[in-house]
Amino acid sequence: MNTKPCKALLGGVLALLGASAMAQEAVIRKNLPERLPQLKTIDEITKTGIPGLFEIRVNGSDIFYTDSQANYLIMGNLIDTQAKRNLTEERLEKLSAVKFDDLPFKDAFTIVRGTGKRKLAVFEDPNCGYCKRFERDLQKLDNVTVYMFLYPILGPDSAERSKAIWCAKEPAKAWQDWMLRDKQPSSAAAGCDSTALARNVDLGRNYRINGTPTIILSNGQRIPGAVDDKQLEKALAEVKG
Repeated sequence: MNTKPCKALLGGVLALLGASAMAQEAVIRKNLPERLPQLKTIDEITKTGIPGLFEIRVNGSDIFYTDSQANYLIMGNLIDTQAKRNLTEERLEKLSAVKFDDLPFKDAFTIVRGTGKRKLAVFEDPNCGYCKRFERDLQKLDNVTVYMFLYPILGPDSAERSKAIWCAKEPAKAWQDWMLRDKQPSSAAAGCDSTALARNVDLGRNYRINGTPTIILSNGQRIPGAVDDKQLEKALAEVKG
């Protein structure tokens, strides 16, 4: 049996489908910015599992949905009722997934206990009460390396206190003095480069870190909130490699 005509036909169909998808995307990219100028920069357009519905990604990880003519814009979660899955949430988690080794560790200070074999990164605000509770539990862990990213998102005082800690001669000591012993850090020295703090805030926004503390394990797993030492020990034990 000669399969060449079949393959040629299939190739033609796929080419038409590809051309159609490109044409639909072009229409969306034209119409949306004209009608909604705030969406002038569209990062990505992809088809969803629903015929005629497209996912629009803007600002890195903001998700919207629209039809092929961009006549309607939908905000909210797309739920698969049969599989009982929040497809929007799953997509956002994928977009904001953290590659641990890609974190800018130069913008964090390090706390090492024991062998330091187990690694985690933590985003914390010095004015966060939950972070203070978490820090007390963190003291109970051994053989860990903690990369502490100061993440001042709770107001101007958080930024000033973070700057004082970052600019201290021993940032890790200044941090623990404040978080564990309520010892105020000295004011930051004039000329201290604290631009790392602004970079941390930008980084956290890109990763959709909306609260503190947020813990990132070495396998990229994210743990939001002030978990206790037992929960953290369990999570660290489940990290492979």
